[in-house]
Amino acid sequence: MMAERLRLGVNIDHVATVRNARGGALPDPVRAALLAIAAGADGITAHLREDRRHIRDTDMARLSGELTKPLNFEMAATDEMIALAERFRPHAACLVPEKREERTTEGGLDVVGQQAALGPRIARLQAAGCRVSLFIEPDAAPIAMAAKLGAPVVELHTGSWCHAVADGDGAKAEAEFRRLKHGAERAAELGLEVHAGHGLDFDTARKLAGVPDFAEFNIGHFLIGEAIFVGLEAAIRQMRKAMDEGRASA
Repeated sequence: MMAERLRLGVNIDHVATVRNARGGALPDPVRAALLAIAAGADGITAHLREDRRHIRDTDMARLSGELTKPLNFEMAATDEMIALAERFRPHAACLVPEKREERTTEGGLDVVGQQAALGPRIARLQAAGCRVSLFIEPDAAPIAMAAKLGAPVVELHTGSWCHAVADGDGAKAEAEFRRLKHGAERAAELGLEVHAGHGLDFDTARKLAGVPDFAEFNIGHFLIGEAIFVGLEAAIRQMRKAMDEGRASA
């Protein structure tokens, strides 16, 4: 049986990073989101951090009102962010770990250790109509806990694999790829929809797309960086092509 088409979610955080570096309104992340959809993105991801270092509340309000494709609201599992999700009511809410001092998300959410706190927050998001996703490591314990907590989606952290590939560490890269593959298989067996994200580029997205249990990739930093050289539309179209090539191999 042919694997289903793999969806591409484009993260626009770093359009806002460039805007905020100078202040003012440009470049506009909402314009980037609309362009991404026109170029073939299946959805838009935006992470509203507690310190508002890139995406702002006003961006989320505009995205909620102007997008023609699903909005995936990446967020810390805090009461403040839950309340904002209840206000904006995005299609999806992806709970991620967040530390003020980090430059980007480092590793997956500790769903096992935070089970008691996560349960009621997941329930609030679901009551607001959000499809909840948990950003976790591709290991058995967090995957099982995600299913127990009732989240319908997990997004597996691909950073360790992508970093090993970039570093040329073939043995570690192979081990991390097997970890992702087995994690995706286990999550699918438990009835979870499986997404992936963090550090993916054309080559790693193409390879990971060959694992049929993945339904969606969320990619941001690489695409915004590549857009400097070829434009955002061309970067997204090339990523779509790479993912389709990889999925065909499944």
